[in-house]
Amino acid sequence: MNSAEYVNKQIAEMKASGLALSLVAWNAALLCVGWPYVFGARWQYCTPANRRARYSDEHPTIKTACQNYKGSSSEGCAGCKWLPGGKYTRINDCRGFTYGILKAVYGWELVGAGCTSQWNTEANWKAKGTIDGMPVDTLVCLFVQKGKKMEHTGFGFNDETVECSSGVQHFTKRNKKWTHWGIPACVEGDTPQPATKPTLRRGDKGAYVTLAQTELINKGYSCGKTGADGDFGKNTEAAVKAFQQDHGLTVDGIIGPATWSALDGSEPAIRYTVTVPGLTASQADALIKQFPNATKEEERG
Repeated sequence: MNSAEYVNKQIAEMKASGLALSLVAWNAALLCVGWPYVFGARWQYCTPANRRARYSDEHPTIKTACQNYKGSSSEGCAGCKWLPGGKYTRINDCRGFTYGILKAVYGWELVGAGCTSQWNTEANWKAKGTIDGMPVDTLVCLFVQKGKKMEHTGFGFNDETVECSSGVQHFTKRNKKWTHWGIPACVEGDTPQPATKPTLRRGDKGAYVTLAQTELINKGYSCGKTGADGDFGKNTEAAVKAFQQDHGLTVDGIIGPATWSALDGSEPAIRYTVTVPGLTASQADALIKQFPNATKEEERG
C-alpha cells in the first residue's frame, strides 16, 4: 500500500512528465487503492484522532474498522496496515475521495458536502448526463441515484472505476449500479489522450514503474511484498513475464508499447492446469506447440 507522501511525490512526477492532468488524477486514484473508508472524512491523515472526530453511534465502523483505535489520546498505530513504512495514508468517504484527488492534482475544489449537493452544484461540471451517454477517454465522476438523492460517487475512466466503499478504496470494472456521470469543470479538453509511456525494464524507478506495478497487481500479478513501490526489481520483472506469457506477448520482462497496451486493456488472467499422464517428452512438446501460451511441468514420482 502506498503512503500519502508517496502518492504526492508521484503526482508531482507525473505532472512534470507532461501527462494530461485528467490522467494524472486517474492514475493517482489508482495509487490510493486500499486506503481506508471513513464516513465524513475528506482527505485527512489516517490517525485515531481523525477517526474519533468522525465517530457517531450511526457510524461505529469508524472505530471498529481501525485495528489500533484505542479510544484515548494515544495514536497506537504501530504495525497498522494503514501506516505503510511508518507513513500516513488518508481517510475518505466516497465524496471526500473525489474531492481530495481533484484538489491534489488540479488545486480545484469540488463543491458540496455530500454526493447530492456535489451533483446539484452546476458550477462543478463541464458536462453531465445519464450513464448510457457516458463519454469515453475522459475522466468522470460517477454517481448512483436512488430516488431524488445521489447516494454514492467515485471516479470513472472508460469501463473502469476507482471508488471508496466497503471499508476501503478499490479498483473495479464499472458495473450496472452507476446511473449518472459528470466531467469535473477542471478537466482539460474533451478527449485527453495519454502521453507516450516509456519503455521500462529491471532497474528503472519512478512514477511510470508505479503505474505499471499497480496495473499488474490489480490484474492479479504480485510484484512482491513491497507492492507498487516504483522500483522495477526482480519480483516486478517476474510479474511482467508472467503477464506477457498469459497474453501471448514476447516474454522478455520489458514493458514496451505492446505490453503497455495489454496492461491498459486486458482483463485479469485466467489460468488452468491440465494433467495429461503417460506422455513421452516428444509427445508433450508436440502438444504444447498447439497452445501458444501453455507451459509444461513434468511430474516425477
